[in-house]
Amino acid sequence: MKRLPIGIQSFEKLRTADCVYVDKTEDMYRMITLGDVYFLSRPRRFGKSLLVSALNELFKGNKALFEGLYIYDKWDWTRQYPVIRIDWTIIQHSTPEELERDLSAYLGRIAEDFRLTLGREYASSRLNELIELLHRQTGEKVVVLVDEYDKPITSHLTDTGKIKAVREKLHNIYQVLKGSDNHLQFVFLTGVSKFAGLSIFSALNNLNDITLNAKYASICGYTQQELESHFAEYINDMVRETGATREDLLSAIKTWYNGYTWDGKTAVYNPYSTLMFFENREFANYWFRTGTPTFLMNLLIQKEYRLEQVLEPITVSSGVFDSYDPERLEEIPLLFQTGYLTIKKKEFVLMRPHYTLGLPNAEVGEALTEQLLNAYTAYPTGKAESLRERMQEQLRQQDTAGLEQCLREMLAGIPYLHVVRTEAWYHSVMLLWLRLLGFELLGEVPTNIGRIDAVWFFPGHAMVVEVKSRPEESDIARLLDAAIGQIREKRYYERFMGERQVSLLAVAFAGNEIGCRMEKV
Repeated sequence: MKRLPIGIQSFEKLRTADCVYVDKTEDMYRMITLGDVYFLSRPRRFGKSLLVSALNELFKGNKALFEGLYIYDKWDWTRQYPVIRIDWTIIQHSTPEELERDLSAYLGRIAEDFRLTLGREYASSRLNELIELLHRQTGEKVVVLVDEYDKPITSHLTDTGKIKAVREKLHNIYQVLKGSDNHLQFVFLTGVSKFAGLSIFSALNNLNDITLNAKYASICGYTQQELESHFAEYINDMVRETGATREDLLSAIKTWYNGYTWDGKTAVYNPYSTLMFFENREFANYWFRTGTPTFLMNLLIQKEYRLEQVLEPITVSSGVFDSYDPERLEEIPLLFQTGYLTIKKKEFVLMRPHYTLGLPNAEVGEALTEQLLNAYTAYPTGKAESLRERMQEQLRQQDTAGLEQCLREMLAGIPYLHVVRTEAWYHSVMLLWLRLLGFELLGEVPTNIGRIDAVWFFPGHAMVVEVKSRPEESDIARLLDAAIGQIREKRYYERFMGERQVSLLAVAFAGNEIGCRMEKV
């Protein structure tokens, strides 16, 4: 059984250590033969660095590493190209001065590997000098691979002053690539976000952004066929170990870790979470745990009036995917580029593409909901599972008193609870709570935050929910009457009647008081 390449971003190490490698060299070959300057955006831990490493070995002509792969008998191994690989994850960039100093030293070390000496002072000039010298020395045009090109910006998203200074430095550095076109064979940049204001997007007229290109939809991540063929032994082991059928196991893995698409059709698995699942043999939020930034949670709370656009599908125009300004972040583009939203459907309206964005899978949906609930209520994410199980049982047992107590427990940690909260705030909290319990949200009644009515299915039963919150109200019973009355008046429950028992759940917030009421239809 081949090893799982967990944490391995070196193509050479992966291939020589007999690790599982999902062959992406057909995509690489297509890209190289069809163009010469590319940009690819994918979320963190999605295989970008491994892709860059594979391109590095390919252009250097390390033939043995590609034996058995698609590209092996198609590549001209007699030619070897000089490669400049810039990896921003290992170049210090906490200040513009440090960025300048460390990149200059980094380029100097590459020059030394080729027995060259750089005489220019500034990093941008040294990059230009290195490209020209390598072309002259080898007789072959130069390949430039830039991994995580935007790392110096994404590291400082909460410091707009530093962003401006860093962006100016990067502008000067990437501008060199335009002026060096006659010396360049191939340029490939990866990153998480496509930020405005960098010359790589405005100056390089022939730059091909393949982020949403259907031909490269699976260049990172695993397709269903790739999962089943490359990890067959691991899947068979888990079938024997768990007693589950192969179909049920594959369905569960798909629900948890599949669902990322960049063309609305080709779905891929999160490679990091998939590898961690096969390693640990249990479902968990592996990718989400590896660094969801606090600033992202804070941004979503600041935009609470649009919270439903995070948790429910939203249709956007193609403008959402254009470069955007890191000094004026918008939550939907940021969530898409960082992997918390993905393209669910692509369609054309008046010949222009429109996209439906949504959560990719159960891992992201559950973990994002827990994190947001924690950000709103300060309820520890480690206790969320226990709270969820208790609440689900209370709903099944029609335990109104227990349910009210759980809601009070969830909200008890909120700082300054005596401060009057807006109705939108309470609705947001309830929206998160319902999602965490597994409710499916309905779009019957638009409110100031969108779709807050919900239905929850469990064996033989459906529960229809309405939430009311009036911070200035003192009569909790009146709010509960209004909530139940609205469900009955609008007859939301009718579509679920028949073979199921239908219950109604009203939840009300009046000042600092919480009330629940359950009735059967």
